[in-house]
Amino acid sequence: MSQPSVPFPQSPVVPNMVDGAHVIQFQCHKGIGCWNACCSNIDISLTPYDLLRLQKRLGLSSAEFLTKYTFPYELDKDDIAGVKFRPVEGGSACQFMTPEGCGVYEDRPTACRYYPVALVSMRKEGEAFDSASYALVKEDHCKGHEVARSLTIDDYRKEQGVVEYDELARGWRQLILKKKSTGPAIGKPSLKSRQLFFMACYNLDQFRAFVTSDSFCQLFALPPEEHAKIAGDDIELMLFGFRFLRQVLFGEESIPLNDDAAKARAEKVREKRMQEEREAAARMAAAADNDHPLDDED
Repeated sequence: MSQPSVPFPQSPVVPNMVDGAHVIQFQCHKGIGCWNACCSNIDISLTPYDLLRLQKRLGLSSAEFLTKYTFPYELDKDDIAGVKFRPVEGGSACQFMTPEGCGVYEDRPTACRYYPVALVSMRKEGEAFDSASYALVKEDHCKGHEVARSLTIDDYRKEQGVVEYDELARGWRQLILKKKSTGPAIGKPSLKSRQLFFMACYNLDQFRAFVTSDSFCQLFALPPEEHAKIAGDDIELMLFGFRFLRQVLFGEESIPLNDDAAKARAEKVREKRMQEEREAAARMAAAADNDHPLDDED
């Protein structure tokens, strides 16, 4: 069995894994002694659906939201990127924190909804899909654990509206788990692959322009009705992005190619590689001549 893997684990998590039927004791409410403490010192990773909900609420483009409210970071060196909330300038508090609580509560991110529960996704060897377990987050400042209210994790997830968030981020989590499980077997993703990952997951406006471009339509043979659906619906576009990345990163072919365009593309790649090989051979020959010049004849 592979080791449990949490995309971007940062919180102090009690290591015992439990299922959704596990009963916890917790409640957070205005007036509790630690009110707003969590929001005062944030380290919050965002899923693509988190970004989509927040940018739509604020009426911002993907680029505007990314610039103002987030910063990217690498899972590993030279690897695919995640995105985190950018705190207030010069501080550690969430930009949406108010004295009354969260200023975007109805569209708050997955991590905020889950607290104090941590979702732990794992993928067993030989299985195609990941499974979910949970762990409890206990921080010294949090008084919510002292409130005498008991409920199961499944009920808490429903109460916090996290079920929809999990379902719509599932494809993204599977991408990250698959990348972690394959490790060096597929090598480091190229710069272009990393750029495609960031665009498809976090910059939907740019990704929409990409999938509606002439070059994309010439290369991929999507039925017109499917193409119209992903171009006109943000959630469908996001889900298609996960599918597109599985094809780009892992070769899981599910998006058909136009035969003529695919052949032309393959030929172009072949010619480019041949040209690179010829140039490399010429450089090696020149270097050898410089190291061992021929003696002049008498």
